[in-house]
Amino acid sequence: MAVSVAGMLRGGLLPQAGRLPTLQTVRYGSKAVTRHHRVMHFERQKLMALTEYIPPKPVINPRCLSPPPSPPQEETGLIRLLRREIAAVFHDNRMIAVCQNVALSAEDKLLLRHQLRKHKILMKIFPSQVLKPYLEKSKYQNLLPLFVGHNMLLVSAEPKVKEMVRILKSVPFLPLLGGCIDDTILSRQGFINYSKLPSLAAVQGELVGGLSLLMAQTHSLLQHQPHQLIALLDQYVRQQREGNSIEPANGKLDLPDSVPDS
Repeated sequence: MAVSVAGMLRGGLLPQAGRLPTLQTVRYGSKAVTRHHRVMHFERQKLMALTEYIPPKPVINPRCLSPPPSPPQEETGLIRLLRREIAAVFHDNRMIAVCQNVALSAEDKLLLRHQLRKHKILMKIFPSQVLKPYLEKSKYQNLLPLFVGHNMLLVSAEPKVKEMVRILKSVPFLPLLGGCIDDTILSRQGFINYSKLPSLAAVQGELVGGLSLLMAQTHSLLQHQPHQLIALLDQYVRQQREGNSIEPANGKLDLPDSVPDS
């Protein structure tokens, strides 16, 4: 009896073929360490929100089309005129000095221009955006480091360095930066050393005096031997004449004392 009841219960509880039980008991092993997400402190949340990086927005929306390229600007007549004047200044003048164009009053600038013009030194002021492109393509490109800010040029057909340095010393707040003389680049100290050199007339006089002295010495050396030879010949001729005059005087003693009468 008991066996039959157990068989009925076993048959009812056991799953039939092709069917799964409605409940399955699965046992998981317990973890040794459990880590739980810790909630950030409220003050830290506010700090992180304040320090969050916000990338700047582009000025122009990238979806917009780029503007078409602007056409090149044409040179105006004023720029062409300034370029021709700059080329003439660098071609016709031997001395070109670069000075810093400080804020001089109109009266001081007029007085300085008048003093320079007395010695045929002209003051020229050109815009840097026109002067620098000319220098980059010319043989004066080593002067480009001097043209920073506003500059002025002191030019003259002849190198009047001594007069220019003397006038600029009376205007201490007008600094001399450098320049060139006959295609030779000079610094400020180079201009000062050049002004201490003697004038061309003095150098020419010293050269002519030295050459005249050498020519006189050469002439005396060349004339010394002929003069000495002439003196020796004169002395020889004199001695010959004295010898000839002595011989006839001795010959008269050998003549007879009396001549017979005819």
